[in-house]
Amino acid sequence: MNVAVIPARGGSKRIPRKNIREFCGKPMIAWSIGAARQSGCFDRIIVSTDDQEIAAVAERFGAQVPFVRPAELSDDHAGTIPVMRHAVEWLVKQTPAPENVCCIYATAPFTSPDDIRAGLEILQGNRADYAFSVTTFPYPVQRALRLTQEGRIHMFFNEHYETRSQDLEEAYHDAGQFYWGRAEAWLAERIIFGPDSLPVILPRHRVQDIDTMEDWRRAELMFTSLGNIK
Repeated sequence: MNVAVIPARGGSKRIPRKNIREFCGKPMIAWSIGAARQSGCFDRIIVSTDDQEIAAVAERFGAQVPFVRPAELSDDHAGTIPVMRHAVEWLVKQTPAPENVCCIYATAPFTSPDDIRAGLEILQGNRADYAFSVTTFPYPVQRALRLTQEGRIHMFFNEHYETRSQDLEEAYHDAGQFYWGRAEAWLAERIIFGPDSLPVILPRHRVQDIDTMEDWRRAELMFTSLGNIK
């Protein structure tokens, strides 16, 4: 059995109520639920939340909310893996128990049903704990700059001052959309960014982290320009 778990706590600080704030015509979380449903991958789609309003919105758009996330996993310091372990611990007590569980972030409106399906194929076709969305950095990380305390510029990697960009190894980062994992990997809290994980590579134009209002406005412009409004 395959299950989607969408973590969505109620206490967002930088963008209050961002999980259910309207984004391009729907509550934000509705886009993640919709992508999960359209993928056809899941026997159950569950939202892990501590918030009654989020639970009501999730159920309205077709997800289940069979338990309340405990307070100790609902503060600013709660990480994805402990939240997922809690959900999987609940799931394995049910019948049938899940084999694969996909964490889909509630604020990931660019998540594609096709990408979710690709992630499951990658996980099932290889010996791996996880398969998750990644994308490339738009500029070589080896030529990154930092500001000193005096406000001056300093390279992180001085040895690459004269290296041509095209000669540098391409770098990837977490796209922050979804994380397929085997149930036992979540239960054991194995690290996601490790050698037993595989990438689902996404184009940069379909990736946008949403942590600030500037991110939110950028995401709305990107989403509209891509013609994703249904």
